[in-house]
Amino acid sequence: MNKIRVTKEFHFEMAHALYGYDGPCKNIHGHSYKLSVSIIGEINNQENHPKNGMVVDFTDLKEIVNAQIIDKFDHTLVLNSKSPHKRFAESDNISEKIILVDYQPTCENLLVDFVKKIMPHISKNMKLHHLRLSETSTSCAEWYAEDNIS
Repeated sequence: MNKIRVTKEFHFEMAHALYGYDGPCKNIHGHSYKLSVSIIGEINNQENHPKNGMVVDFTDLKEIVNAQIIDKFDHTLVLNSKSPHKRFAESDNISEKIILVDYQPTCENLLVDFVKKIMPHISKNMKLHHLRLSETSTSCAEWYAEDNIS
């Protein structure tokens, strides 16, 4: 048995504000995010299979993450639905992409949301192993499946 972890990295731009926060991040500001998605599984060793030698085709993983995360969150303003900033989402005069979420849009909470969005699309013969979301070049949060087993 050979379990292999396969990781694909993604980049996107996103703005947010932290409602009720006691520092400068309470204001709308943006980041250049880096998201790493790691899958674990066994190598497909079926000789005549088009995915022979792979745990997952990087193209397939890219399509899942792009559809569930990148296409939705890239160049978007993400706000807590309780925030007074939500008025931007309610305004007819603003044509920006704004997402209202029912959580504080921190790096940590975004990761939990991303896991929920990605997990249903992962093939049954592999598992989501971990996600890493970097908000800046020196700050990140990580989610590991093994830490979340009930």
